[in-house]
Amino acid sequence: MAIQAPDPSEVRSEANGNGHPLPTSGFWKLTIGSVGVVYGDIGTSPLYAFRQAAGAAAGGGVATESDVFGVLSLIFWALTIIVTLKYVLFLLRANNHGEGGTLALMALALRAMRNSSFIIPLGIVAAALFYGDAIITPALSVLSAVEGLEIVAPGLADYVLPLSIAILLGLFLVQSRGTGIVSAFFSPITVVWFVAIAGLGIVQIAANPGILLALSPTYAVGFLAGHGVIGLVTLGAVFLAVTGAEALYESLGHFGRKPIQTAWLALVWPALVLNYFGQGALVLADPAALENPFFLMAPQWAQLPMVILATAATVIASQAVITGAYSLSRQAIQLGLLPRLEIRHTSESQAGQIYIPRINAFLLFGVLLLVGVFRSSGALAGAYGIAVTGTMVVTAILALIVVRKDWGWSWPGAAALVLPFLFVDLTFLSANLLKVVEGGWFPLLLGAFIILLMTTWRRGSRILFEKTRRTEVPLLELVQNLEKHSPPRVAGTAVYLTSDPQSTPTALLHALKHFKVLHERNLILTVLTTEEPRVASDDRLRLDSIGPTFDRLTLRYGFMETPNVPRALGAAKKLGWTFDIMSTSFFLSRRSIKASAKSGMPLWQDRIFLILTDNADDASSYFRIPIERVVEIGTQVTV
Repeated sequence: MAIQAPDPSEVRSEANGNGHPLPTSGFWKLTIGSVGVVYGDIGTSPLYAFRQAAGAAAGGGVATESDVFGVLSLIFWALTIIVTLKYVLFLLRANNHGEGGTLALMALALRAMRNSSFIIPLGIVAAALFYGDAIITPALSVLSAVEGLEIVAPGLADYVLPLSIAILLGLFLVQSRGTGIVSAFFSPITVVWFVAIAGLGIVQIAANPGILLALSPTYAVGFLAGHGVIGLVTLGAVFLAVTGAEALYESLGHFGRKPIQTAWLALVWPALVLNYFGQGALVLADPAALENPFFLMAPQWAQLPMVILATAATVIASQAVITGAYSLSRQAIQLGLLPRLEIRHTSESQAGQIYIPRINAFLLFGVLLLVGVFRSSGALAGAYGIAVTGTMVVTAILALIVVRKDWGWSWPGAAALVLPFLFVDLTFLSANLLKVVEGGWFPLLLGAFIILLMTTWRRGSRILFEKTRRTEVPLLELVQNLEKHSPPRVAGTAVYLTSDPQSTPTALLHALKHFKVLHERNLILTVLTTEEPRVASDDRLRLDSIGPTFDRLTLRYGFMETPNVPRALGAAKKLGWTFDIMSTSFFLSRRSIKASAKSGMPLWQDRIFLILTDNADDASSYFRIPIERVVEIGTQVTV
């Protein structure tokens, strides 16, 4: 997430429970900051969750007292089990060096299992589904907020759709400017939002305090037992109340475990429960209020201010999930699941503030397509849930592996902890699968498309690497020959980038073939991505001398980091390797790839890989190498 946060090392120290605790002022700053970024998505769920769930329970008719009590009980216990117990109290402890999120958990499971045959596919599925969430959340949230105008002034109903599109366009168009300034306003607005929705709920509950009886789980169990398929359909709508819970885990590295937990337990959870129960009390008093119970809770004079505040809150929620998609994309690139994409850093002080133009364009296209196809939050709600429940199921499976292998628990102990959560997640997934026809097909279709891209890129990259390696010369053998029978030398330093430090870079072979000269100093450079989110500066570089004029340097970056080769080479001075950018040339191999029926992939998949390759960002830009110091040598490879 792109946010303004304190020093990351402080956050990770607190999140891991190591080191000294944060100062009180820093702790509360993180706690309030987490309200805006972490809870923006789940905090806007009251706009539509109860309305959709109670409407499903009523089967299109009038919601009865039994329906209202059953839905409220289901919502309360969904918030309790999924958000409070699973995410806030359990998963926030399953961190990868202070970082959370599905891909961070996948890397932790990989390190524990050393078997990627099923762990990486799980991570790919979860990542693909997250993009569906990142597209649906802005569309649904903004539409549901702007639809409040229909309550304030019914004559403005025709303006809801164009105004929503205008807000969404503006939201995505300002992404390139960075979110540092905007994010400073996130938390205060969201805190006001939670206080306001809690106040609306308290007023309605005071008029009918008996609604609090729905806190008993007997109403939830009785509703599901007595409503059959309708109960399962309602359960799928109830899940709308917990969408956004995954943001807690994704944002762990930015805020730390205790601030996120405190914000949820002290403010967010109570405010959500009060608002949902207030909506239930209103519908019991006036069944017609089910049309839009959230805004109808407010007195007439407060309805327009609530529409404005709701719109601001939904923009904040959308911003959080958009920047989360940027962060996820960077992790996927570093882990080899996506091709290199242009990553722009929008802040000189906060490394987490990034902007990826192609991801932004992809999300904007998807959001506008959704709004154009579904045209209302009620219709769009059917598309929500499948992506999030799918992600939660994968997270539970990965957590089971981490608890068993990384925490060292026995299988019975790990199963006793995780399987109840997995059962709940699978139940909600089954309920949401009933909404496939109503719109659930969209996240499934989008997820299948992303999975295809990721698996194609990973498989094609492996085939390309293996084919290239078969034709390469062992590096040490070539260096020994060059030191004995050296070609003419030219002044300066040459840096050859390669993904395989044991083999001679293709660019070096072609440079010798065409130029027939060698630089006075030569560096073989490899950039590796680790299974850790970040790498300490002391562990970043490893320098080995492999000849009088040849050195081999390995740079290690975590999957949450963006490589910066010139900066790393400057730091190599500590290892005794002097670096002057003005006397250094970087040699890169630019491959021209042709499809082949014998590549090991179907020809259609070959063509997809070629399209991805053609649209990948060039290595010089991705590694932040000055373009005027780069020499690219072309080669052709058939895959």
